Amino acid sequence: MEPPVTVLVIGSGFGGQLSAINLLRRGITDFRILERRDFMGGTWCQNSYPGAAVDVPSPLYSIAAEPYPWTRMYAEQAELRDYTEHVIDRWSLREHTVLGAEVVAAEWDGRVWTVRTRDGGLHRGRFLVNASGPLSTPVVPPFRGLEDYTGTTFHTNGWDHGAELAGKRVAVVGSGASAAQAIPAIQPLVGELHVFQRSPHWVLPRPDRTFGPLQRRLLRLRPLHRLLRTAIYWRLESRVIGFKHSRWLLRRVAQRAALRHLEAQVPDPDLRARLTPDYTIGCKRIILSDTLYPALSAPHVTLHDRHDGIDHFDATGIVTASGEHLDVDVVVFSTGYDATDGLIPYEVRGRDGATLADFWHEFPRAYLGTTVPNFPNLFVVTGPNTGIGHTSAIFVIESQMEYIGRALDAVLDAGATSIEVTAQAEDAYTRRIHREMERTVWHDGGCTSWYQSRSGRVVAMFPGFSFSFRRLARRFRPEHHVIRHAPTPVGTSDPAGTPTPSERTHA
Repeated sequence: MEPPVTVLVIGSGFGGQLSAINLLRRGITDFRILERRDFMGGTWCQNSYPGAAVDVPSPLYSIAAEPYPWTRMYAEQAELRDYTEHVIDRWSLREHTVLGAEVVAAEWDGRVWTVRTRDGGLHRGRFLVNASGPLSTPVVPPFRGLEDYTGTTFHTNGWDHGAELAGKRVAVVGSGASAAQAIPAIQPLVGELHVFQRSPHWVLPRPDRTFGPLQRRLLRLRPLHRLLRTAIYWRLESRVIGFKHSRWLLRRVAQRAALRHLEAQVPDPDLRARLTPDYTIGCKRIILSDTLYPALSAPHVTLHDRHDGIDHFDATGIVTASGEHLDVDVVVFSTGYDATDGLIPYEVRGRDGATLADFWHEFPRAYLGTTVPNFPNLFVVTGPNTGIGHTSAIFVIESQMEYIGRALDAVLDAGATSIEVTAQAEDAYTRRIHREMERTVWHDGGCTSWYQSRSGRVVAMFPGFSFSFRRLARRFRPEHHVIRHAPTPVGTSDPAGTPTPSERTHA
């Protein structure tokens, strides 16, 4: 069996890319990225549905050290894909990556992690970084009779670009962020469109703009790029005041703006009533769109709410709860992801055979959303309670890299074998997170959302300012961890081939 690498990284999206960059900056080149698909890049290479775009300003939704000449404030999927490819090539990450390596199990044997892939492959590493991402496992509800349907079906996560939509009868199941982008893109093409909405979302105008040639050149200059990022960051960060500290302000400012937007764009009072949420804005993900409401108002579009939802499928279409039969040619599922309880989609066994599924049986939890007791040398990128509802997820991932880098240093500089968080430190952190969560709109805003686990706990979001999370991540606390040493017999080399402190360089 070949010797283990220093670090195995699962996933090649932004989490995997930043993990690899973090390692390279520390002089650790002995790592391997495992990517389950036959291409690299994660979300913005996988999600190519019509209308796909980011809902955070692009200069902030990017890697801090990788400025880019964006063409617009809210980049569309093709440009985000190009940026992703730019980062991958800039850091030569393809040479570290194994494609088609879908992980099915990972196990700690006391010194290294052994990872099995679906194709029978075995990969070993001293450290394991899971960067599979919370939005990587699409979910299609088990609708009765779906197996009998003979038309075309696919999820927005795997859009079928060969499917003919022009003039067809199409159903979109779901009304969240992906549906809100896909619906306006396909509405002018289709002959008939049925949208199935479980509950409406609050929608705000999308303050997009294009950048001219001069502005794009200026965006390449690091000082100006940093200045723009900073301005955008603090403007977005102020939203936490409403999400956590002032529900009155949230309703007074954001919710009123959303109602004005709805009233201006939807003239039909019945449709407007069915598109008006009955919960506080921010409880579910807020949608930014200037095109969704006009698309839903088109004469060949029918909105089905929870009172007229899907009862079952048959060979030719959908039977609604009211008994109406709808003949449809194509069904597009925009039904989300297993982003909480299914955060890690494979079996993980830690010290003494402990399973992550057992530890997370009530709800997913982790110290700094990153490490779990009894799972040495395991780091979870975008883990429990690291989601962010107001700013760039990449900012939070970069914060996690601060902690992961310091944890790696603590082991490698000491010539140790492993590091793990103590049960007491993880429990205290998790209790604190959920105490703080009780003050947020995600906890008591009056909705049920994908932010919650099956137990009802809000496990997707961090309950505070993102700079607070970064401060916690930067302050590595040795007393919260156990660092173990396993003596190497005289005359043998370190099986992982890990660089010694003198051989490594630090950024």
